[in-house]
Amino acid sequence: MSSQTIFSKNSLPDSRLYETPYRYGRPVLTGSGLPSSPDEPASFDSLGVDIPFVFYHQEQFYMLYTGFDGIGYQSGLAVSNDLLHWSKLGAILKREPERQCWDKIGAAGTWIIRKSNALDALPKLQKIDGKYWMVYHSYPQEGYEAGPAQIGLAWCDSEDLMKWHRLPEPVFSWQDGAAWEAGGLYKACIIEECGTYYMFYNAKTTDERWIEQTGLATSADLFHWKRYPGNPVLPVSPSGKWDHKFVSDPFVVKDGRQWLNFFFGYDYQHAREGLAVSEDLLHWTKLPNPLLSNGEPGSLDETHAHKASVLKYQGRLYHFYCAVRPWHPGDPANMNGDSRTITVASDCPFDND
Repeated sequence: MSSQTIFSKNSLPDSRLYETPYRYGRPVLTGSGLPSSPDEPASFDSLGVDIPFVFYHQEQFYMLYTGFDGIGYQSGLAVSNDLLHWSKLGAILKREPERQCWDKIGAAGTWIIRKSNALDALPKLQKIDGKYWMVYHSYPQEGYEAGPAQIGLAWCDSEDLMKWHRLPEPVFSWQDGAAWEAGGLYKACIIEECGTYYMFYNAKTTDERWIEQTGLATSADLFHWKRYPGNPVLPVSPSGKWDHKFVSDPFVVKDGRQWLNFFFGYDYQHAREGLAVSEDLLHWTKLPNPLLSNGEPGSLDETHAHKASVLKYQGRLYHFYCAVRPWHPGDPANMNGDSRTITVASDCPFDND
């Protein structure tokens, strides 16, 4: 069952309000390029970095991101004063092979619950019962996204955000879902609105060349989730469209009365950023064209521009995303022949620095 349309084509927002045509053109974060080693903390992102989530904490900007070392995902933090120059602080969700549990291979942290859902508000974190809460997903096997992932929660009560405690069991699983999500779960984001938590997530089918779509679950307490009966709320488009294979990695914020979901679409060739809009968080309408496309040959995002983290600061719109191109000699990290970095685009030109 697909979502009903609540916007007519004539009432869709002007996409130019959210376009970011000015690309920084170089990474703000890269993989370390160090050989994978449990004794070398910086090696958790040795092959590449992914899934940025940018927020504001203790008078500076932080970025939660995922690193890959050839075995699995782990998650780290970086910090910045200007949103362009970032310093890594280290891993915060590490591989724990001694833990005989569902997430021992690693954990990809994708979202920390925020105080405000507004696009133009500083994205500060919200403590719930004295704790910050992060949602993450974990794969059961070693390798790149190997096996069907499930979704868990981790909490932190220290202001340096470096010590996170994972709940012992997943809070959301493909095992309870429908056929469209039977291949496993990917990125989730959680927002609170009028006393209800809304978790948007993308999931895949079990086909060899699978389809990814975006679903919704709701909860009153963060721990018990109920799937929305109208899932997937963001289905793939008809064959031949730019998003006819994947509609993935939701990033949900609010602008005025309108909810925005920055997602990426994929056609088995290139991933591009798109936008969907809603007035009630349940029924979504996708804008027909990509918001941010992959770049020209040779550019940082030649292959893919995807996995958004968007904020407005001092009147400028920042669109962080994962950029992928074929690996070039001199690139710091090589992930199976690709350079996978994090970069940013904006609605205003960047000053040369």
